[in-house]
Amino acid sequence: MSKTRSRSASVREDEELRLPRPPGVFRRFWARHPVFADVLIALLCLFLSLTPANRVDASLPDPVGQVLSVLVPVTVVAACATLLWRRRIPLLPFITSFVVEALFLFGTLPGGTPLALFTCYALAVYGSSRAAWTGFGIGAGSLMVVAASLSLSGAITFQVAINPVLNVVVLGLIGTLIGVNVGGRKRYLDAVIDRSRQLLVERDQQAQLAAAAERARIAREMHDIVSHSLTVVVALSEGAAATPDREQARAASSAAAATARSALTEMRSMLGVLRDDENPLPLAPLTAPSPHDTVAHAQRAGFPVTLVTVGTAVTLPAAVDHAVSRIVQEGVTNAMRHAPTATEIAVRVAHTPEEVRIEIVNDRAGGAVGTAGFGLRGLRERAAHVHGTIDYGPADGGGWMLRAALPVAPDSSEEKT
Repeated sequence: MSKTRSRSASVREDEELRLPRPPGVFRRFWARHPVFADVLIALLCLFLSLTPANRVDASLPDPVGQVLSVLVPVTVVAACATLLWRRRIPLLPFITSFVVEALFLFGTLPGGTPLALFTCYALAVYGSSRAAWTGFGIGAGSLMVVAASLSLSGAITFQVAINPVLNVVVLGLIGTLIGVNVGGRKRYLDAVIDRSRQLLVERDQQAQLAAAAERARIAREMHDIVSHSLTVVVALSEGAAATPDREQARAASSAAAATARSALTEMRSMLGVLRDDENPLPLAPLTAPSPHDTVAHAQRAGFPVTLVTVGTAVTLPAAVDHAVSRIVQEGVTNAMRHAPTATEIAVRVAHTPEEVRIEIVNDRAGGAVGTAGFGLRGLRERAAHVHGTIDYGPADGGGWMLRAALPVAPDSSEEKT
């Protein structure tokens, strides 16, 4: 099943690359039918090589002549057969072609074979340019040494010695030059296509990372909006149900309704990023409630929340200002939810030229307070987003403490929240 998926993915990548069709009818047919092309080349070389291979010099001594008359044609057939593996093992037909040319020298056969042309080409295209030039130099040099030794020893004439050497040098050089050109172009195109596939994969990965980051951002915003607003609405609703005073109950119900409407407005604005119709909603979420608004909402719900601002408030970068508002909102919401019997929930925001410090402390954290919730995780992500730090945990006297330090440097808000 995994192999099927990988093949399908490869096909989709090739479709996305929109590769042009190879030029020329014959070249496209040649590329689509490599086995047919290899068989045709092998048969052509066999046809052109068997005729001279059957002309072993009759003047050779009887045992040697008989052996060569059988060995040379068999070697030619084997060398032509190795052309079927020229794409996978290009060195094998290359070696056998030079072995055939050397046997032609020992059999005092005139002429040579076209094997060197195709094997040198195959080594350059399916091997490497360095291997092709190195192999051609070693093969041609070795054949020259053998031909010179036989000629100087008087075993063969100079004419018989020079023919195979010239055949190998000329055809091998032509095959190597063409193969180096074609092989270099082929490897370059393969590298370009491979790089394009990598870019497609990287593009998909970047899209997935961006989608994951956007989902996390929406989740953080939705959690802060819903958690804080519902906590306030629940507290107001419980107060309205508990008080016998109609006026206070009516005021609490009105405040709960106003809080719920505000939360709905923020949620509609946040969910607007998921809409794509003729009348899309705004793509940016509404500005987070300021620390003063958060504290005022909590006070209207009957919680003993106080706010102290230290230092001169300066205009903060958008990302830092948003993080400050959401951290205060989530910290107050957690105190309202987990410390409903607290006698004091103190919020302190200190401004300095370098950073903004936030401290939220309550004197009675009711029940077990964990650190694995989405709210605290969202606070860590918000602080990290603006290169700040955050710390939270039990405070003296059985309460709970949250502290955050957010730098106000320009590079802390490179991305918009």
